[in-house]
Amino acid sequence: MLTGGCYCGAIRYQAADCASSRTNCHCTMCRGSTGAPCVAWFSVPTAQFRFIQGSPTLFRSSPHATRAFCAVCGTQLTFSDDASGDEIDITLCSLDAGIALAPEDHTFTASQVPWLKLNDGLPCYPRSRTDG
Repeated sequence: MLTGGCYCGAIRYQAADCASSRTNCHCTMCRGSTGAPCVAWFSVPTAQFRFIQGSPTLFRSSPHATRAFCAVCGTQLTFSDDASGDEIDITLCSLDAGIALAPEDHTFTASQVPWLKLNDGLPCYPRSRTDG
């Protein structure tokens, strides 16, 4: 079982230990919603994820996606795309053991900030993995 939560501890979650699609996302929405140059994510089946303490605030960040975050400390926790209702993305570093799972690639590098130089040897995709 994977466990995690927000910075202040108001919100906690559990997810099945089946993390997939571990990525550093460089899209403009991730940057804008966190103030960071990229965000590390992993995915699990929606049915294998649940909040166990507190209730996050939901933000419709685009016509097709919703982000959940702590209204107290601002930690972004999840991303849900309407087209992928059977899967939820979770911020990797909100895990209690976030350093144990490393990203496997970089996505949306076509919109990455120019001063961030990627030299970790991970695959880079200009958009999503499926878009190439």
